[in-house]
Amino acid sequence: MLSKMVLGYAFLILVYISSFVASDFQGTDCDLLWHVFSYEIYTNYAFLGSALFSLRASLNASPAQLLDWNLYQVNPCTWSHVTCDSNNNVTSVTLSSMGFSGILSPKIGVLKTLSTLTLQGNGITGEIPTELGSLSSLTNLDLENNHLTGAIPSSLGNLKKLQFLLLSQNNLSGSIPDSIADILSLNNLQLSSNDLSGPVPHQLFQVTKYNFTGNKLNCGTNYSHSCVSNTDGKGTSNESKLGMIIGIVGGIIGFIIFGGVLFLIYKGRHKGYQREIYVDVAGEVDRRIAFGQLKRFAWRELQLATDSFSEKNVLGQGGFGKVYKGVLSDGTKVAVKRLTDHESPGGEQAFLREVEMISVAVHKNLLRLMGFCTTPSERLLVYPFMQNLSVAYRLREVKPGEAVLNWPTRKRVALGTARGLEYLHEHCNPKIIHRDVKAANVLLDEDFEAVVGDFGLAKLVDVRRTNVTTQVRGTMGHIAPEYLSTGKSSERTDVFGYGVMLLEIVTGQRAIDFSRLEEEDDVLLLDHVKKLQREKRLDAIVDQNLQRNYNSQELEMMIQVALLCTQPSPEERPIMSEVVRLLEGQGLTERWEEWQQVEITRTEEYERMHRRFDLGEDYSVYNHDAIELSGGR
Repeated sequence: MLSKMVLGYAFLILVYISSFVASDFQGTDCDLLWHVFSYEIYTNYAFLGSALFSLRASLNASPAQLLDWNLYQVNPCTWSHVTCDSNNNVTSVTLSSMGFSGILSPKIGVLKTLSTLTLQGNGITGEIPTELGSLSSLTNLDLENNHLTGAIPSSLGNLKKLQFLLLSQNNLSGSIPDSIADILSLNNLQLSSNDLSGPVPHQLFQVTKYNFTGNKLNCGTNYSHSCVSNTDGKGTSNESKLGMIIGIVGGIIGFIIFGGVLFLIYKGRHKGYQREIYVDVAGEVDRRIAFGQLKRFAWRELQLATDSFSEKNVLGQGGFGKVYKGVLSDGTKVAVKRLTDHESPGGEQAFLREVEMISVAVHKNLLRLMGFCTTPSERLLVYPFMQNLSVAYRLREVKPGEAVLNWPTRKRVALGTARGLEYLHEHCNPKIIHRDVKAANVLLDEDFEAVVGDFGLAKLVDVRRTNVTTQVRGTMGHIAPEYLSTGKSSERTDVFGYGVMLLEIVTGQRAIDFSRLEEEDDVLLLDHVKKLQREKRLDAIVDQNLQRNYNSQELEMMIQVALLCTQPSPEERPIMSEVVRLLEGQGLTERWEEWQQVEITRTEEYERMHRRFDLGEDYSVYNHDAIELSGGR
């Protein structure tokens, strides 16, 4: 089903590119092309993420493992143990010694740009999927020390760039495929300690480093070759000598230091007092630096408050890191955010400047920053604990017996969030762009008032990759088209995210939901709502948990504001101060009528394109230009 969706979007892109060229760059076609291209990026991310998520599931990863492998996170290139190139192609997956016990998902075969796959030191069972033979870019395949069974797939011979094939210490059987001998790039082949049998293809003895011991293979009877290459012995000898030298030198240095400490103690006692020796451990010193109204916490203090950052205290996780519930020594409940990318651009001073900027943004609808902690290897932020958790939790994750958000509360949350964002955009100097507005980042205080969290964090973390697209921070389904395609954010990208969040509040659903594919429905909530709105089916849009306890006129108004906020062109979206007024009923009718005229034109253009295709018009005249336009973007 997912593949069908990918092909569908790819087809639409080609149609729109052709129409784009034919229409002499008309504005409507540009908007449509931009819209579809952005969805194609979404789909590509979803395709990669789906394959990796299937791998996680097949390996029987525990709930505490690979927590950031989240299908709803915008880019799998930001997931742990996954590396990508500058074009957002997955190039490496490294999952060594993590205690997995499942099997290898054949879906990993769709990662065509993968060059390194390392899963050694686990308890993986089952056979090696033949689909691995389609990973044409693979140079390193390490599956050592698992419980793999069955034969070595002959399809691995298709991996013409493979340099390292490490399959030792498994339960593999059968013979070594002749196709493996055709891999001319192979320079390290480890097949020891399996149950392989039969002759070894003689070309494999030309590999620089190999080991066939611990099998039933015929190494020396037909060929005068050892089952193990000579390079192993040399390497072991050199490593032993190096270890011996390091041990001797380390012992001497240790003896000198120990003697010096004894001398200092003796000298202190001889003078009638005993000198105390203090060791300054990084991260343990609580300097209590006053930083405006902020407190600088000691790392040890936050470690104790969160029970050593225990998984049982995890409140949530997003693109910036995990959030832990904590209790300080005075009984104060806090939420501690442990930033994922702990190396702030510009070092500690730049981090402190950004923290100060966040701390001066004070508004009743913004989450107050209580303090922070910075060490050479950690960046942590401390906030008040919000006992009613997030809007997303109250919409979709409430436990039996807990009340869902009623309609008046949803209206109040929508308006409060808009006012908080208005303050960040229009009353802070410099202005603050959130970049990840969604229901999960809007918290609820004890009175169920909206409190916007995670604002300003985009500038506190280190974006290590220079490619524009990998710098995109956010969640799939919430990201504005222009931000996704250019990497440039503005206040209008927040407005788009806010519009999608309004739809979350109205529907109770996620911004993107792959389960809707089963019903051949729109994956994106925005498209789903647009279709139902055109069909005048408001009752099908609203959250069924409300049980019809809502005001139909207010519902329609909120949907209209959401659709105004999510227009494809950022210039057409209202600013947040105008959003506040629209939610209060000021000027909404006029803006909505203007938007409808634009939508009618866009819909007619969309239908015109499809009619043109259905009539069988020849698009071949545009093929050359279409290929050029689909090149480097």
